[in-house]
Amino acid sequence: MSRAASARTEPSATHVADSHGLIRVQGARENNLKDVSVEIPKRRLTVFTGVSGSGKSSLVFDTVAAESQRLINETYSAFVQGFMPTLARPEVDVLDGLTTAIIVDQQRLGADPRSTVGTVTDANAMLRILFSRLGTPHAGPPGAYAFNVPSVRASGAVTVEKGARKAVKATYSRTGGMCPRCEGLGTVSDIDVTQLYDDTKSIAEGAFTIPGWKSDSFWTVRLYAESGFFDPHKPIRDFSEREMRDLLHREPTKVKVEGVNLTYEGLIPKVRKSFLSKDREAMQPHVRAFVDRAVTFATCPECDGTRLTEAARSSRIRGVGIADACAMQISDLAEWTGGLDEPSVAPLLAKLRHTLDSFVEIGLGYLSLERPSGTLSGGEAQRVKMVRHLGSSLTDVTYVFDEPTTGLHPHDIRRMNDLLLRLRDKGNTVLVVEHKPEVIAIADHVVDLGPGAGTDGGEVVYEGTVEGLRGSGTVTGRHLGDRAALKETVRAPSGVLEIRGATANNLRSVDVDIPLGVLTVVTGVAGSGKSSLLHGSLPPGAGVVSVDQGAIKGSRRSNPATYTGLLDPIRKAFAKANGVKPALFSANSEGACPTCNGAGVVYTDLAMMAGVATPCEECEGKRFQASVLEHRLGGRDISEVLAMPVAEAAEFFGAGEARTPAAHTILRRMADVGLGYLTLGQPLTTLSGGERQRLKLATHVGEKGGVYVLDEPTTGLHPADVEQLLGLLDRLVDSGKSVIVIEHHQAVMAHADWIVDLGPGAGHDGGRVVYEGTPADLVADRSTLTGRHLAEYLGRA
Repeated sequence: MSRAASARTEPSATHVADSHGLIRVQGARENNLKDVSVEIPKRRLTVFTGVSGSGKSSLVFDTVAAESQRLINETYSAFVQGFMPTLARPEVDVLDGLTTAIIVDQQRLGADPRSTVGTVTDANAMLRILFSRLGTPHAGPPGAYAFNVPSVRASGAVTVEKGARKAVKATYSRTGGMCPRCEGLGTVSDIDVTQLYDDTKSIAEGAFTIPGWKSDSFWTVRLYAESGFFDPHKPIRDFSEREMRDLLHREPTKVKVEGVNLTYEGLIPKVRKSFLSKDREAMQPHVRAFVDRAVTFATCPECDGTRLTEAARSSRIRGVGIADACAMQISDLAEWTGGLDEPSVAPLLAKLRHTLDSFVEIGLGYLSLERPSGTLSGGEAQRVKMVRHLGSSLTDVTYVFDEPTTGLHPHDIRRMNDLLLRLRDKGNTVLVVEHKPEVIAIADHVVDLGPGAGTDGGEVVYEGTVEGLRGSGTVTGRHLGDRAALKETVRAPSGVLEIRGATANNLRSVDVDIPLGVLTVVTGVAGSGKSSLLHGSLPPGAGVVSVDQGAIKGSRRSNPATYTGLLDPIRKAFAKANGVKPALFSANSEGACPTCNGAGVVYTDLAMMAGVATPCEECEGKRFQASVLEHRLGGRDISEVLAMPVAEAAEFFGAGEARTPAAHTILRRMADVGLGYLTLGQPLTTLSGGERQRLKLATHVGEKGGVYVLDEPTTGLHPADVEQLLGLLDRLVDSGKSVIVIEHHQAVMAHADWIVDLGPGAGHDGGRVVYEGTPADLVADRSTLTGRHLAEYLGRA
């Protein structure tokens, strides 16, 4: 036997390919990371912990996952890369052992009005094919059942460039399922013309009441006044029928005003284009109030809100139409498809059943496919994204999750843990950023970052097993076993907020009295009706200040100072101290560095390669003109103030020459919600989910209103931060406010004065109040899922 043959038959040592069992990170410096080096085991479940802002997302998402995706993109041709998002290489010395990363984050799904749970998961596409094959009467191909596809018909001459030029008569048609009346939206809008103008006045007297339409505006009011279609000095109520038609509905028409060619069109189409085509949440408050006042939305009378044509609605499979199927709770739809036995579409049915069963398995069986994707919470959006990965045959990939238990009741967290372990056991690397002790407990490996947040964080303070973490002495280790105790005495309510006959979404004529003057927690499994009760059923005029989970909108120029309104009193203080205009102290206005336009960096576009951002040489990254930086307040220029952490700025503006009460009040609120480490000029795009939630809370704390409704304020909070949040909630209540919190965190439940528990299940299995009372009685009763889990949390199981 040859030596080579002998080598093949004898048992060998570990294969060299099996030695690559680690993802090695050396010298990571993204955001606040301080030359972090860490070794992450492959094919294991690793949980990254640490206080909010300690650098978890910077390490996992902005370094490991970002580089993996960048390297995958580089395998495509330059032509294909030109159509893909460009990703810059992370600030890191060495990244070794990476595998393909699949990111399942909490970024909200697109809020396009035609985007639904069914369209973002491909379930709708499969249903359309199913109905196009089995539906009777037959409506047409799959597009005929799609509310996003309009019907098109065209005919005419087509010139064919083939040998001798020849004109050919051609016709084209496409059958779509879009309702022509509402254009697939399910609702139609109507404009209340009485909100557009005061008909007792003439246009010259300022009849228009539309925001921004000033009497001297050349492009709006003067265009109407000098259009020649009506007398601008006659009160609108005296207009003839033709004049009113020209004022309200005239098609775009070219007119000449003061020698300038302009396009005139009626008020109603003008308002539709100017206001209804924009995102309502991105509007300024006074514009949003105008839209709410002037525009009414009603269910489309032609399609009854189904978004579909008559042909698509009438086509059925065993008595069920596609609109009926999309309106079903997904758990019921899964049961219906399970009863279909059609060999001709067996592969399609198998795939559809698997998708629907994945929804149920992941705890989203209470949704319906017609639910608009923009209405999903961050946690629901993340779990919807997980649906496509359950049952995948891919192995040896890296799954990256951002707090997958967000919005989950303790009962559902166990199911999520099982899913994470299943992904790992298939041979995948699972990286999870998480604060919940229940998830940390199942980790094979833990990486704890800290010791603090912001500039005080960015270091690995512990790496190892869960048991080692408990004894490590880090902030996470000390708080891992924390259990909030029930309060010995609860506050007495000062009144009640009555909710009667609430039927929003899945609520079943709920009657409940929410006590005022106390801390009330509304809880229940995901989908039980908590948000429907508080956001959809509270009586109007109750003085409610609502802090929901809507995303903060802002560009890379936005920062905590601009978002909270802090920059306005700061600019005024600088202007007063130096005798100049406040606009000089805005990097988005007159004071901006002309080279970088106030961005602080100069961006170089490299086409399909990642763009490069270099600090501006003119202002050295300070964003302001040199002449502006000569003006000082309390010995500091504006760039130095924006570089201050919130805690330092609170001291700076609280006393001495720089004393500014308005700024100090806002800074104190930011410190109260645990954001004392953030710098005033830090871009909003670099904040973590927990930081954004608390920043929003800080802006609302000062609003007038006796009732605060908070939607899961512990989202993204470390156990150490939860203690601080409970202190803030207590201060709000003690100051005379009523605080109502939608929450699953047991520490918040235990700290409450009153609990309203909804359930017993989700979707049509929920929507009822299953318990009202004190936390102590809930634990003693243990008749609900919440009661049993709270008792277990308190060690009384």
